[in-house]
Amino acid sequence: MIQINDLHKSFGDKVVLRGVDLEVYDGERLVIVGRSGCGKSVLLKHIINLMEPDKGYILVDNIAIRRVGQSDLFFLRKQFGFLFQGAALFDSMSVSENIALPLVEHTNLTSAEIAKKVAEKLEMVGLPGIEELRPSELSGGMKKRVGLARAIIMDPKYILYDEPTTGLDPIMAANIDKLIIELSEKLKVTSIVVTHDMQSVAKVATRVVMLHLGKIIFSGSVDELYNTENKVVAQFVKAEAEGPIQPKPIKY
Repeated sequence: MIQINDLHKSFGDKVVLRGVDLEVYDGERLVIVGRSGCGKSVLLKHIINLMEPDKGYILVDNIAIRRVGQSDLFFLRKQFGFLFQGAALFDSMSVSENIALPLVEHTNLTSAEIAKKVAEKLEMVGLPGIEELRPSELSGGMKKRVGLARAIIMDPKYILYDEPTTGLDPIMAANIDKLIIELSEKLKVTSIVVTHDMQSVAKVATRVVMLHLGKIIFSGSVDELYNTENKVVAQFVKAEAEGPIQPKPIKY
């Protein structure tokens, strides 16, 4: 289980997180929603210690990640797979080399063993046989799936998804949603998904939390999300504009 306790983060004068408290339970698919710039991605990066909080702490399986040594931090990070918003593939590497990178850096597997694992993960994400292609030869949806294959190559306990369907057409977005569910069930992993795609929320989430003004203001099921009496949450869910929209006069 992941426990986030009183997490604060600012960038200069801009306060992003104002005391976030959140527990992530083993095996769930937790979806974090909120308006653009509310700190969703910042929160994800704190979980794997890519950022350090100004105040507060995070426990991963009862280990405080701020207090561990370098070797223990590397061990903890191996428990996580991270799908970045833009897939974050290296253009100079083939698909196979991109996916294999964590294995090359952190294991003593032979080339044959690495190739086998790469093929297995590509099969899982529905892209068998593309090992020798370059990222420039892939569509946006394929890049996301290659990024996902890399995220699961170390057989992590937790998978973090940062806006996994952003920039994809509805059909490809639905395929990514399906993959998130399938991997969650097949690999028995805990999934944390940051998104503002409400269709994805409805399909993927076993629990939803909403981040607003640096704090968690809602936690519940998808049904509870859509039937909440919290006006801020309801406005977000229904995609309502703030205040009346004033039409601009037409100039002739």
